[in-house]
Amino acid sequence: MILSIVIPTYNEEEYLPVLLDSIKEQNFKDYEVIIADANSTDKTREIAEDYGCVVVDGGMPAVGRNRGAEVAQGEYILFLDSDLKLTDEYLNDLLYEFRMERLGIGITQMTPLSEKTLDKITHTFANIFMMSVESIKPHGAGCYGIIVKKSLHDEFGGFNEELTFGEDTDYIERIAKKERFKVLRKPKIGVSTRRLEEEGLLTVARQYSKSTFNDFIGKRTDAESLNYGFGHSNPSGASRKRLDEIAIESENIIKLKEDFDKRNNDFKKATKRLKNAQYPLKLKIPNRDKKVVFYTVCGEGLGHAIRSGVIIDAIKEKYDVHIFTSERAYSYLSEKFDNVYEIGGFNTVYENNQVSNRKTFYNALKNNPHNLKEGYEILYKKARQLKPNVIVTDFEIYGSMVSKLLKIPLISLDNIHMITQTKIDYPPKHKAALLKSKTIIKGYVIKPKIHILTSFFYPKIKPHKRAVIYPPVLREDILKLKPTVEDHIVVYQTSSNNIKLVNQLKKLDENFIIYGFNTSKKDENLQFREFSEQQLYEDLSTSKAVIANGGFTFISESLYLKKPTFSIPASGNFEQVLNGFYVEKLGFGQYNEGINMKKIKNFLDNLPKYQKRLNEIKKTNNNGIINELIYRIEKYS
Repeated sequence: MILSIVIPTYNEEEYLPVLLDSIKEQNFKDYEVIIADANSTDKTREIAEDYGCVVVDGGMPAVGRNRGAEVAQGEYILFLDSDLKLTDEYLNDLLYEFRMERLGIGITQMTPLSEKTLDKITHTFANIFMMSVESIKPHGAGCYGIIVKKSLHDEFGGFNEELTFGEDTDYIERIAKKERFKVLRKPKIGVSTRRLEEEGLLTVARQYSKSTFNDFIGKRTDAESLNYGFGHSNPSGASRKRLDEIAIESENIIKLKEDFDKRNNDFKKATKRLKNAQYPLKLKIPNRDKKVVFYTVCGEGLGHAIRSGVIIDAIKEKYDVHIFTSERAYSYLSEKFDNVYEIGGFNTVYENNQVSNRKTFYNALKNNPHNLKEGYEILYKKARQLKPNVIVTDFEIYGSMVSKLLKIPLISLDNIHMITQTKIDYPPKHKAALLKSKTIIKGYVIKPKIHILTSFFYPKIKPHKRAVIYPPVLREDILKLKPTVEDHIVVYQTSSNNIKLVNQLKKLDENFIIYGFNTSKKDENLQFREFSEQQLYEDLSTSKAVIANGGFTFISESLYLKKPTFSIPASGNFEQVLNGFYVEKLGFGQYNEGINMKKIKNFLDNLPKYQKRLNEIKKTNNNGIINELIYRIEKYS
């Protein structure tokens, strides 16, 4: 079961059916409703049982919530007060945003079950206030849709039953110290205004002003000091003197807030003037039927283009997508999509499967003026013309530059930022290469809203990083394949001059099908093929093993098809070294930095061992990462 809904009650026969009906009308159905009743003297329990709810003995709100949570079967718990009403699609929206934001605990916004303008204003103010302080003082303005992982509720001991007021804020604060908390933006819950009607707006405002002020100074407030009781009966006479004291305290708090707001607004205005002076080019995004998405793709190799092609194909009906890329990626993507623009790019130069820093640097210097014109200028002009809502980049540098200049939200989607965003393991001798790679990577994509990472290995994300990890993006044709095992090994090289490897493979008593040399010929036990997607699919699907560089896309596809993999990373390419290192670390094959025929023979002798480990891999698809990207486009645009 996904969700347990826990509702503490005491004499709620009038309001409870409204809430239960609204729950019943939701399209989301994988839930249970638990009523924790504090010995009601009316028909509350009978109503709950008639609706099929689980009914347990409760008490004061904190006690009731804890008793309900004790019998909860769901992965998540949603705590509700009894006088609420769920809005349309509330449960779907709640769980979707909670999961997509990777939260441990969250609370929803309120909308009054009233048409009075004053009620709408006060609830809007409460929502804005909760959101404005969510990162510095997580709290709730009542138990209006608190959702939490059940494991966290159990870990933190539930609600503090000693508190008579503010137990919800205390609960949120304690869990939010360890796990992410957020006021959810989309789901809103209907809130009864009966307390406002019974006690008056001023009294309720004074109660919550005092309790909130005390929360901010680290002091807990009890119900007696606020004349607050569970059950919402009319207040039984706190003295006029005490109410006057509360009024004076509230007025002082309000005055302090007004002074703060004035200074804050002055600061914001000054900051805005400064930003406008520095960056006068912020685009004004028009209203239109489809959001415009610029998708910029690194042109080196085909891995970035293949992955981006899958993603673009999935979102092209929902968004107006314009693609900017270079080199082989341009040739590949322009055959599949409209609105593909060729821009400049930077490519690594290889010599005999080794990165040539000298030639790479020389080519960059020689081509840089042309690259700037073809990359930055084309992309910049199109951005000014089409006013994109967001830019998505797969490790392409000019998209990042334009996003900063024109203040367009930037989303990064690639595998390379695993190096900067996660706690990776790597061969210790490559520490200098790691630091060098980090420097280059950080210069390519500067402060995106989020890093959507794709990987076949899953280290922990570093603290305070805005990143999420999904399985590798796979072509539909790969997903449809049903792999078999025949008597050949696929060799896939991104460097077309790795002659040493070819000469060594002739000495082995194996059949090899080789891609990456742009030729089609037979040479003893070697069958060379020119690149063809369909032919490569067939050869890969029927192979008994793979020998490749450390290219992420090809390794990911090989592992998905459960093919033991021997990786020979290009020397000087830390990303390829990292991929090969994890292939061996996870037991999917071996890697060696250089051609080592003894190790290749050992790899071939141990194919059954690697096959057994590969057979344990669960099948994945692209749905998760596509939904994540759509969610982020909608959020940041």
